Amino acid sequence: MELMDIFELSLLLLLVICGISTCVSKNLMVSLIIFMAYSVIMSIIWALLQAPDLAITEAAVGAGISGVLMFLSLKKIRDIRRKEAEHET
Repeated sequence: MELMDIFELSLLLLLVICGISTCVSKNLMVSLIIFMAYSVIMSIIWALLQAPDLAITEAAVGAGISGVLMFLSLKKIRDIRRKEAEHET
């Protein structure tokens, strides 16, 4: 088995681990960070498959724009929860 084969198999294993961890994690921030790592790993796999257009798109959209939008959504949810907690007291 060549070194590149081991690298590709380890990437696939990490991809599966990230996918399962994202679903299992109870902390939304941790799930979001793992999701972004999933996108980065997927973009590396696209590059190895000689599909640079898909690799760039996955990195930009998957880890970039989607991550930022989810971070902003998470911040809004926390702000709403904080305001509701202040009104209850």
